[in-house]
Amino acid sequence: MLELKKLTKTYATGDQALKAVEVEIPAGQVLALIGPSGAGKSTLIRCINRLVEPTSGSVILNGENITKLSSSGLRRARRTMGMIFQEYALVERLTVMENVLSGRLGYVGFWRAFLRKYPQSDIDEAYRLLDRVGLLAMADKRADELSGGQRQRVGIARALIQDPKLLLVDEPTASLDPKTSRQIMRLICELCAERGLAAIINIHDVALAQMFVQRVIGLQLGAVQFDGPPDGLTPEVLTAIYGEEDWQATIEEVDEDDLENESAAA
Repeated sequence: MLELKKLTKTYATGDQALKAVEVEIPAGQVLALIGPSGAGKSTLIRCINRLVEPTSGSVILNGENITKLSSSGLRRARRTMGMIFQEYALVERLTVMENVLSGRLGYVGFWRAFLRKYPQSDIDEAYRLLDRVGLLAMADKRADELSGGQRQRVGIARALIQDPKLLLVDEPTASLDPKTSRQIMRLICELCAERGLAAIINIHDVALAQMFVQRVIGLQLGAVQFDGPPDGLTPEVLTAIYGEEDWQATIEEVDEDDLENESAAA
């Protein structure tokens, strides 16, 4: 269970990125965070693991107040929060396997990590995860030889090898084509279901969010404007979040995509 209690972030410029955000996310729930640029989506995700320090409020994960932890306590807590980045954040010159194993850096000592001497159990798990995300045959390839979709799959495997309780996903499909975007969203949701993981996915593509997640939170100027199921994103709600637009076309597109998916699965 993740609880955000009156989470607020005000930058030194005086800009208020988050305004007393209150959210509860149970284990196993996949949630999409939507809203216009500057709404506070990335700030919210980064306040949860304190890559950005909240100004006030609390982040409570499984009963532990993350906002009150010391540096050592925060390092320990971050092991339970897997992060998947928009720009992949891979080490280009390292292999796929080495990048995945870097997700275990919080568990092994400095010298073992420096010498890349990971326990065999970690190596075995890395192979299992690469197989699950469809990249087993590429374990020895350098990261800079991969496509965007393949790099994102490496990032997913790296986050999962931490054995997290929560996934924080920042724009996982922003640099991907439509087909690959669907594959990546489907993979993230399937893995969360398999592992009972909660996930927060910051995403700009409203239609993609509606297709895959269980719950949507819409931010507008740092405040929660909508919190509910995907089918609650009516044209009126989307207008309140984003402003005036022909949102009916977006909703119809999602309905057609759902029908296609059902036909393919039949």
